Amino acid sequence: MTGLFDGYQPSAGAYDEMFDGPMVRAAYTAIYTRMQRLRGEEVHSRADFLANSYVAEGVTFDIGGVERPFPIDLVPRVIPSKDWNTVEAGVKQRVKTLEAFLDDVYGAGAVFRDGVMPRSVVTSSPHFHRVVAGITPPNGVRVHVSGIDLIRDADGTFRVLEDNARIPSGVSYVLTNRRVISSALPEVISSHRIRPVDRYPQHLLAALRASAPTGIADPTVAVLTPGVYNSAYFEHALLARLMGCWLVEGRDLVCQSGRVMIRTTHGLQPVHVIYRRVDDDFLDPVYFRKDSLLGCAGLVNAIRAGNVTIANAIGNGVSDDKLVYTYLPDLVRYYLAEEPILPNVDTWRLEDSAHREEVLDRLEELVLKPVDGSGGKGIVIGPQASPAEIDAIRARIVEDPRGWIAQPVVQLSTVPTLAGTYASPRHVDLRPFAVNNGGDVWVLPGGLTRVALGEGELIVNSSRGGGSKDTWVMSGSGFARGVEVPKTPIRVASRPVMPIAAPSTGSHEQGQLQQQGRTDGGPC
Repeated sequence: MTGLFDGYQPSAGAYDEMFDGPMVRAAYTAIYTRMQRLRGEEVHSRADFLANSYVAEGVTFDIGGVERPFPIDLVPRVIPSKDWNTVEAGVKQRVKTLEAFLDDVYGAGAVFRDGVMPRSVVTSSPHFHRVVAGITPPNGVRVHVSGIDLIRDADGTFRVLEDNARIPSGVSYVLTNRRVISSALPEVISSHRIRPVDRYPQHLLAALRASAPTGIADPTVAVLTPGVYNSAYFEHALLARLMGCWLVEGRDLVCQSGRVMIRTTHGLQPVHVIYRRVDDDFLDPVYFRKDSLLGCAGLVNAIRAGNVTIANAIGNGVSDDKLVYTYLPDLVRYYLAEEPILPNVDTWRLEDSAHREEVLDRLEELVLKPVDGSGGKGIVIGPQASPAEIDAIRARIVEDPRGWIAQPVVQLSTVPTLAGTYASPRHVDLRPFAVNNGGDVWVLPGGLTRVALGEGELIVNSSRGGGSKDTWVMSGSGFARGVEVPKTPIRVASRPVMPIAAPSTGSHEQGQLQQQGRTDGGPC
């Protein structure tokens, strides 16, 4: 017999979360010992079960009109409770800072007067909307839901890669990943004490209800979706069902006398809180795109009148701007009088002439990112770019330096991932989701681990061939009662000369997909 992890070799220069050199890290000992016992054909049959479960349940995303299952890897990711405590505290701090910043930006503007940030950084952002200036949400919350993308550097330190305070997606995969992994690996998950993720819908609904307009004791809540053709429609429908609230499209809404109504079979019914999954530009054709059919004319007027709450608030995108991101450590100190718990990745501001001159001399060594990009789009990784791509990005930076930032190439941490016959190291990030009810910021224990399925690939987004892993945040020691923990570290087994049995057709295709990294599209 051979094992899934036989001959595993961590990637050079990256922090491997399961192995410290040839030794298994303590938090992964039960996973290693139990999954190592599985025969090759059983590993692949369980991987096929995961893919088939997602197809049967509609957990898919659209690529050129073709629905594909969102790839989920069989090997879970483990975060020890001590590490999670740091992540949780850092995410809470980050969300509180973003709230204070957005309240200031659309209000008094003290951050500009005190010289912490130039006003031009905000006013030049395409996501700054003056139309909502002066509007204060009923309970003061603008970032009801956030997704703070984290990576672990070569030393294992968690760092913030970017902030998502507009419409962070992916939480549905956190919920479904846990459910299907529980079925695929019952003997493994039962060996651990894992913090649950299934309370997210209740926390989200409570936060949405808490943000209702003043005087509304029993608010009506709706999820606004662009429709069934949106790549994240599965998530919209799932959250509406789990929260027990309306799922509506723009054509289902109408504004009358400063109020928003839902068209129902029993006539018009008022709605008080709208959890929107539609971009700002499409929400209200009166103030934004005139050709939009996805929103509702008059929505901004209803917000200003205090008759409806939009979650997340219009204009939050200014805090997602990657140039604003470079100021977040200073903003933490300014608004909270604290040192940042989670550091940023080192970043050059290309609107600064000195930074720009240095970066233009080192384009082949750095990562270039558009400040308003998402989903991995527009990113240029210098060491992997062709001379033509380097010349093109140089011209774009010179033409629009405000539109770009530069960062060093960070070797994201790796976690063993099924890639053909054996597990191989693949780079991962982490998107913890936080819910703010106005009194407290609650962080979903775990979040979405995205994995770059292509060998050596650093971009984890589904649009670039990424998948996901179930993320286990340990409670206490992390192991269930009665599980024997080895007193000495376990050394990874060597790989035999003869491979294990060939995978079935479905898992073979999945292995090819993971190795080639050809999946694209998706919500995040």
